[in-house]
Amino acid sequence: MKLIKGIHHVSSLTANAADNYAFYTNVLGMRLVKKTVNQDDPSMYHLFYADRYGSPGTDFTFFEIPMAGRTHRGSQSISSTGLRVQSDEAISFWKKRLDALQITVGDPEKRAGRLTLAFEDHEGQRIRLFSDRNGAETPAGTPWEHPDIPEEMAIIGLGPSELTVRSLSKTENVLLNVLSFTKISEEEVKEGTLIIYSTASGGNGAEVHVIQSSEAKERPGRGSVHHVALRVKDEEELRTWKHTVDEAGYANSGIVERYYFTSLYFRDGNGILFELATDGPGFHMDEPIEQLGEKLALPPFLEQRRDEIEQKLKPIKAE
Repeated sequence: MKLIKGIHHVSSLTANAADNYAFYTNVLGMRLVKKTVNQDDPSMYHLFYADRYGSPGTDFTFFEIPMAGRTHRGSQSISSTGLRVQSDEAISFWKKRLDALQITVGDPEKRAGRLTLAFEDHEGQRIRLFSDRNGAETPAGTPWEHPDIPEEMAIIGLGPSELTVRSLSKTENVLLNVLSFTKISEEEVKEGTLIIYSTASGGNGAEVHVIQSSEAKERPGRGSVHHVALRVKDEEELRTWKHTVDEAGYANSGIVERYYFTSLYFRDGNGILFELATDGPGFHMDEPIEQLGEKLALPPFLEQRRDEIEQKLKPIKAE
């Protein structure tokens, strides 16, 4: 069995695609690499922010649900999304930048042996920057240019996803016994005991962090995370993982063609939605790399409905 390679992407909810675009490109300096729609409901945008090339392991994605209410935080949730920066100095840069922009941000703190910085976007999306100084084992992405963010301070990919669950054993069973992660350490943080699971090369791009909590189940809304996707090499490996998930007794979606990658979805015993996604073929399938995200991209099976779909979407200016 090949190991899971790390985090592939994280998908969250937003109530306003234009405001979301402004925050993630203008404030965080990420690149919009794909402006498309939810393939299961093409009336809503699906936006992908990533590194320069839209590399696997760098994608933070958002479904637009205009009527989404606020999130009522709680357990049984993906409670925070990690983003990677190159150094401790970059953590200091982001603390000053986010403070100056009046973004809700905490103070730098050590977590999992690395300097981190927790903050929230304009909808309460919880994000934590992780310094790669002691966590760069899994290769990161390539920075995207931004006039106010030096390249050495830029966001370069996804860091650990944090899960908050009521039953540790139900999530641990999936991570250890199904997905072959390794439990590497635990530590006390203000939210409780943080348990760190790692796969493949490890480090910021290949960890899942879990906190056990007795609080009520989260009621998701704008600013909540829908699912976390984990990296597999190709469709052959994905089919092998499907067999493993089947053998473990977890109901799943079966193999789903997403055009830019191929996926398998299933939930653990706490209701956390995991996706396994292939590294390819990638976002350059229908757009040149230098023009990623500039136009509405549709997979072939939706292309014949382009006029209908575009009429229902409010334009987003992508520069």
